[in-house]
Amino acid sequence: MQNHLSIAPVVAALCTSFAVHANPEQDTIVVTGTREAQSKQDVAESISLLSQQALENIGASHPAEALNRLAGVHINNLGGEGHMTSIRQPITTSAVYLFLEDGLPIRPTGFFNHNALYEINMPQAGRLEVVKGPGSALYGSDAIGGVINVLTAPAPQQTLLKANVELGENDWQRLLVSYGNKINTQHAGKLDINLTDNQGYRDAADYSRYSVTARLDSNLSDNLSAKTLLTASDIQQSGTSNLTESQYKAGSTFNAYHGDIGYREVSALRFSSDISWYVNEQTLVSAVPYYRSNSMQMMPSWMITYDPNIRDYQFKSYGLMLKYRQHINQGTVIVGLDTDVTPSDYVEEQISLTKQDDIYTDYSRTGQLNYDFSATQTSLSPYIHTEWDLTDNWRLTVGVRYDSFDVDYTDNLAGQVEDTSHLRPQSQTKSYQHTSPKFSLLYRVAADHTAYFNYRNAFVAPSVGSLFRPGSSKGSENLQPTEADSFEIGLRGQLAADWLYELAVYDLQKSNDIVSVINGSDRIVTNAGESRHLGFEAAIQGKLTDEWSLSTSIAITNQYYQDFAYLFQCFSPACGGFKKENRNYAGFKVGKAPAEMANLTLKYQPTWLQGFSSEVEVEHLGEYFTDETNTQTYAGHTLVNWRNHYQINANWQVYLRIINLTDKLYSVYTSNQVGNPNLGYRPGTPRSIYVGATWQL
Repeated sequence: MQNHLSIAPVVAALCTSFAVHANPEQDTIVVTGTREAQSKQDVAESISLLSQQALENIGASHPAEALNRLAGVHINNLGGEGHMTSIRQPITTSAVYLFLEDGLPIRPTGFFNHNALYEINMPQAGRLEVVKGPGSALYGSDAIGGVINVLTAPAPQQTLLKANVELGENDWQRLLVSYGNKINTQHAGKLDINLTDNQGYRDAADYSRYSVTARLDSNLSDNLSAKTLLTASDIQQSGTSNLTESQYKAGSTFNAYHGDIGYREVSALRFSSDISWYVNEQTLVSAVPYYRSNSMQMMPSWMITYDPNIRDYQFKSYGLMLKYRQHINQGTVIVGLDTDVTPSDYVEEQISLTKQDDIYTDYSRTGQLNYDFSATQTSLSPYIHTEWDLTDNWRLTVGVRYDSFDVDYTDNLAGQVEDTSHLRPQSQTKSYQHTSPKFSLLYRVAADHTAYFNYRNAFVAPSVGSLFRPGSSKGSENLQPTEADSFEIGLRGQLAADWLYELAVYDLQKSNDIVSVINGSDRIVTNAGESRHLGFEAAIQGKLTDEWSLSTSIAITNQYYQDFAYLFQCFSPACGGFKKENRNYAGFKVGKAPAEMANLTLKYQPTWLQGFSSEVEVEHLGEYFTDETNTQTYAGHTLVNWRNHYQINANWQVYLRIINLTDKLYSVYTSNQVGNPNLGYRPGTPRSIYVGATWQL
């Protein structure tokens, strides 16, 4: 088995210089790396973005419809706004991605939710930025595969009133309302409201969300400003089951979960104020105090058949991000300190299910608790990030971050009889520390071409759930952080007057992956896995003619295990009877890691019909193995989407979009348990038509 990605041709391409064609549009501004505006040409990392105009044109009904345009980014649609992510990692629920809103993590370390983008009002965002690979020293745990930063739109300086109404398949209804204005000479405000309701394309798969984003921009003096943000979302989503292969191939809308089976109810609130004091032209001091409050009640759909339960968990966060930035001769120094205190509670109760034929229809509570615990996590994270212009063409960036976590855990069921399928660690305090060095070197090849190299270390602290809700796995409280080392070479620039490009190759190595192994007669969860993730990403966009434009991206990956111990169980006659053993899958491909991803968008804006545009998007996901044994695969899929907009006048716009134009049968997630030959499919959205109108004062 060949486990390498040939990068020699790519490296050769990175060293090639192109003709210079000046274009001010190339000087794109990004903010994620330092939480301040920077030219993208000065950033030694792979970063992609979508502007507010692009987001409005896409009109995404799910985050995947926007983010999947970016090179190396794949978000799947699990129904409603549920999703898994793949950025330089497999399609996974693991905490290897950091989700931000205006640079602030929407959840604290240890409380990752793979669906968490539904806690952000993305349809009304000001822009999106995606950093691929580990983040800068300003960001800590979880930023291994990538960082998704959703930036809110600034408050307008004159009256803004905007309303969008959209209708679509399966009783899709969405209302987006925005209002903003200048309040006085010092303050301007903006309010966004998102009301969405949908019955879903599967049986009994309804979904609704209600979101509010309120932003106040304040110029308190010539050198003091503040951005105050309040965001709140309420999400109610029904559960959906996997389909068997025969159901999937028949295009069935069957869902084994009806009523409240597999439901989840989410409430998320965040409040922050970004206060910036510009001491002088060289010096900035900023402070971001913040508060989070999250609660979720859910019946885990993946546990319905073997361990049905209802779990209630909630957390509140109290935090402060401090930053000091100093411009000095030929350089910039940023010193910061992030601190966070998050108390949380978790209660899990066994339930009894009612089943009619193949459908779960109802449940009743038993009063028997599997878990009832409290955990308070305290973190303290100092960092330093420096940038130095060594010459006119060379820039060096060096940074380091130190993260310290203390988790104070209390088992509120202490003294009660313990169920061996729901083991409970004793009350205790856990501590973790990690130092993450960062280094990059950037070279301005020519006025319009920049090459860079970076090395970044990153980590993922064990989640509160993996530590203290172990199920039947012993020793979960001994878990340590997963670590990653990432090496990247990139080149970006301009090929012609209207053509921009970006290339990147990377080598990301993870160690201390959390895996299940056999130790004598016990099953334990431990840090034992190592994996390597190699890839190449490319994006190019530009104008073909005055009326036609093209945007395309591709990512090729090779992800394999260097050491991966897994509990293997097989009851099939093909295995020679019952088997239960520990196997090491070193050299095997990582399960659910697509071989390639690609996106192509062709846009037409006729000069003979001002205000009209039409675009065709082709989206491709490559083949992947469905488990670690590499015995079965999902072949991948290619989808076509079509969007049309017509700006009638300054006030009115109408549009039509069709998702999955060819009504392709595909699966957003295909998997199986090791040793079980039966695949489970999560079918993708069939052809869906949406129409809408936008009115703006």
